[in-house]
Amino acid sequence: MNATETIYALALASNCHPKQHFQTAFLAISTWGSVEFSKIYLIPCRDGVGADYWNAACILKSKKSVEELMLMLKQMEADSGRVRPSHQISLDIDLIAWGSDLSAMQFNPKKLPLATDVKIPLYDVWKLEQFQSELSYPVVM
Repeated sequence: MNATETIYALALASNCHPKQHFQTAFLAISTWGSVEFSKIYLIPCRDGVGADYWNAACILKSKKSVEELMLMLKQMEADSGRVRPSHQISLDIDLIAWGSDLSAMQFNPKKLPLATDVKIPLYDVWKLEQFQSELSYPVVM
């Protein structure tokens, strides 16, 4: 990795037309740098109200700044038709952590503590002990 790249850990979720929104998001994120995506898991809604979610994560190495990336993620959510607050989530993409090395990442304080539906897919791409879970959920793809 060269000095101008930053590593980003992203979490993705959708429970409203998830296949379409994940395909669009994966394609867009792939153009921002080198990326590794987790499997996609089917995980129940955190508060038991909405439909089950597709949850995934990725590690992205990109030349984009944190600010640039945040704006692009917000734009992707808006483009997907995201409505807040709602239990019909077209696309939710969160910046979980960033840094120059996976061993020294800065976590987004707004996303802590990390929910199980973030940890499980994140463990696929970032084998951090704190992401391990005893729970298991079906893999969509």
